[in-house]
Amino acid sequence: MSDEFKLPIEHDGVQKLLPHRYPFLMIDRVVEYERGKRVLCHKSVSGNEQFFQGHFPGRPVMPGVLVIEALAQAGGVLSHLDLDATQRGGLSYLVKVDKAKFSRMVMPGDRLELEVQLKRAIRNMTLYCGTARVDGKEVACAEILCAEARS
Repeated sequence: MSDEFKLPIEHDGVQKLLPHRYPFLMIDRVVEYERGKRVLCHKSVSGNEQFFQGHFPGRPVMPGVLVIEALAQAGGVLSHLDLDATQRGGLSYLVKVDKAKFSRMVMPGDRLELEVQLKRAIRNMTLYCGTARVDGKEVACAEILCAEARS
């Protein structure tokens, strides 16, 4: 990790690592990082999230696809922390999700713990293995393949 970042990395630092912005930035904080291996990020799920307006009125549940997106963004944090500042800024796109499993619902007030491990990196493709937890209990997991866009 460059001298530019020190753990924990707060919201402003996360915005230097990812191109996403509100309402689609799903990472609030980076709390652990092992170069080229793994990262642990947090997402505080507020009752004010836009998606709760329609999913579901009276019984708010965070959509599973957004939990997977949060894991993919944590993978982006891992990859960008491994780069120096001159290499950052490229866009990566979600290409494939495998072995996705949803074990519990995520609701307002929960704090998602997003642990992502680098499984393999080949050329412009990176495969991550991610697990999302709330209070230490798994809520979702998946293998996520991302591809860096070529300029």
